[in-house]
Amino acid sequence: MKNSKFVIDKIAKLIEQGLISTKDISNELITILKSKRDEIVFKMRLTSKDEFEILSKRVENLEKKINQSKKIKKKLKR
Repeated sequence: MKNSKFVIDKIAKLIEQGLISTKDISNELITILKSKRDEIVFKMRLTSKDEFEILSKRVENLEKKINQSKKIKKKLKR
């Protein structure tokens, strides 16, 4: 409820300021929503993009090792 009131207030403020163009309004809405998203992500203390990339590379390497070990096990069974 609080977030929807915030967005409605921002839209009303834009209309009052004379930003009638739909493109301007849509750009402003996108900016508002992105800032809210960033605020929520910051509150959740999620990892940064760099940390995420490092972790995904680690996972990829582990998956490769698992697949290689599965191939070796198949060869040994034959």
